[in-house]
Amino acid sequence: MPGHKSKSEMGEAEKPLRRDPYEVLGVSRNSTDQEIKSAYRKLALKYHPDKNANDPKAADMFKEVTFSYNILSDPDKKRQYDSAGFEAVESESQDLELDLSSLGTVNTMFAALFSKLGVPIKTTVSATVLEEALNGSVPIQPLPLGQPLCKKVEKQSAHFYSVTITEKEAKGGLVCRVHSREKSKFKLLYFDQEENGGLSLALQEDSSKTGKVTSAGMYFLGFPVYHMDQTQTSAAATKDPDSAFFKKLDGFQPCEITELKAGTHVFAIYGDNFFKSVSYTIEVICAEPFTEEKENLRAVEAQILSKRMELSKFETEYREVLAQFTEMTSRYAQEMQA
Repeated sequence: MPGHKSKSEMGEAEKPLRRDPYEVLGVSRNSTDQEIKSAYRKLALKYHPDKNANDPKAADMFKEVTFSYNILSDPDKKRQYDSAGFEAVESESQDLELDLSSLGTVNTMFAALFSKLGVPIKTTVSATVLEEALNGSVPIQPLPLGQPLCKKVEKQSAHFYSVTITEKEAKGGLVCRVHSREKSKFKLLYFDQEENGGLSLALQEDSSKTGKVTSAGMYFLGFPVYHMDQTQTSAAATKDPDSAFFKKLDGFQPCEITELKAGTHVFAIYGDNFFKSVSYTIEVICAEPFTEEKENLRAVEAQILSKRMELSKFETEYREVLAQFTEMTSRYAQEMQA
């Protein structure tokens, strides 16, 4: 009928028009992961709801910036978007990260409850902490190499540490490791120093349970070092058991910075617990004496990368055989019925 819209046309009309993620973040299609992450962090800080309580447009911009970053920061989603646009990207999987400092007590209690029930809650560093760092107004404590320091940081707050290294120490490599015997949640952060004296967040590692402690580490060894992003693995597991198996190593991704230059570098520990403070031990060591350990690390990571390629190839073969098997069993059932 003239003027009558089909359901599909109505559905398309109701869909909000989305801007190109590259346009939203102000980056090019050739931008590096680090450039994409840097652009996201600056915009997320600018439009963060915590800083724009009376501006509803800022909240929409924050969601758009986060949505765009979730696409461009994931290699698979980025590849899908580049080839087929938004239709190829599962928008349902775009989760926002929560700033617990802006949630309020009741919502924080609900988040804590869901987390305890096994629902993963993504959290982000408080906008207040990031802004103070960017303004250069955070206290920074010197941390000597090889000297462990035990401290307690309040929830949604951060302790900043400066580490100064020589040319020789930089060449030998640097490792920053943090653990909590109380199994507290925390984030290990590394900051770039801006020309105006401020600090901008460059790297972030969330703590994970390892044995009787929670721990996080950053490794700057002069060659690519990988870490396991559990969020990608858990996302695959929600689809089906087969995907969970074949995508188990997809979260094995290279760290963005492989080495540090001589000079002063700033790390921070951010308290990521819902209600209580975080007790932790931080230590930064020069990796020069650990030649054997570094070679073992390279060998093990090479094996994991090789296994990831094997799984990818095996998945293709498995899917083909499974399709044939399904077709045969269906035909068998039909013949039996006949």
